[in-house]
Amino acid sequence: MSGTGHTQYFAPPAPLAGGPRNLIGLSRAEMEEAVSALGEPDFRARQLWHWIYHRGATEFEAMTSLSKPFRSLLAKHFAADRPSIASAQISSDGTRKWLLRFPDGQEVETVFIPQEERGTLCISSQVGCTLTCRFCHTGTQRLVRNLSAAEIVSQIMLARDEVGEWPASSEDRKITNIVLMGMGEPLYNFENVAAAMKIAMDPEGLAFSRRKITLSTSGVVPMMARCGAELGVNLAVSLHAVRDEVRDAIVPLNKKYPIAELLDACRAYPGTHNARRITFEYVMLRGINDSVEDARALVELLKDIPAKVNLIPFNAWPGAPYECSKPKDIAVFSDTLFAAGVSAPVRAPRGRDILAACGQLKSASQRLKKSEREPATA
Repeated sequence: MSGTGHTQYFAPPAPLAGGPRNLIGLSRAEMEEAVSALGEPDFRARQLWHWIYHRGATEFEAMTSLSKPFRSLLAKHFAADRPSIASAQISSDGTRKWLLRFPDGQEVETVFIPQEERGTLCISSQVGCTLTCRFCHTGTQRLVRNLSAAEIVSQIMLARDEVGEWPASSEDRKITNIVLMGMGEPLYNFENVAAAMKIAMDPEGLAFSRRKITLSTSGVVPMMARCGAELGVNLAVSLHAVRDEVRDAIVPLNKKYPIAELLDACRAYPGTHNARRITFEYVMLRGINDSVEDARALVELLKDIPAKVNLIPFNAWPGAPYECSKPKDIAVFSDTLFAAGVSAPVRAPRGRDILAACGQLKSASQRLKKSEREPATA
């Protein structure tokens, strides 16, 4: 039990290292290669793709449109495995958080936030985080390793398992939106993130519109244009300050890519216009970034960028070095932006009682030695 939320723990399964090759995470071309290696024609790969990514099948025996000999062959050489669930928590507000364990024992957290008009799944891209943002609990857990494309896309698939949402084209979806706002900096693991999102966006795969996917970055400037060109997903930028000296302290990446350079990259982000704005995330820290002067400076910074600002009341965690801004200061900050024509809603905290709110995610995975930390591949 955690706060007023409910926690369920699961016994860890035996690791599968060295077992059958997992088909989850394979692109169409890679799946064709795998099937071809078994002496089967390309159309079998299309059938397999449909069963795995569209219908969510985990057992080859259930793939009834495939011949029995082919199913037996697949079972001998391959698997369609999800990560295991180490623990599952349900908040008093209905938010669900899963601690997922991979075969090497490393773990990440994935969060589902159900709302009346949408259901948002927050997924992770790294075990730990490359960055050390001071207000973020995940940032206190140093980078262990990148997640593979399989480990990223399987978070979506496991969540669909848990909410009973197969096939992928089912109407009245519970999971309508995907946000890469969990553990890790997605643009420091772009190859695997891109491979996973291409599966997520495939109309014969998980079938999410790119308009329903948002990638959040702390400002890895050199990768932002590539993300827009190759994926075309919505962009969210963790800004959190209007002056470099403040942002240097709370988002250390700013020392490498300062605010002016970051905003130039935002102006150039492909596909940005008034109907498709960049979201700027701004966590409200008492006495740090929450003055009326800060709000006015933010308006000036964003004056020529199609932008929306999400004001995020700071979600505390054990040992956090900051406090949340006072409600009246958050309200004044929001009103100042709205008065200047900048949309600035205050995000309602969700899942605080199970540490599932923004900035609270952290797994118990151990940091790997530098010599052991190799980027994961699909």
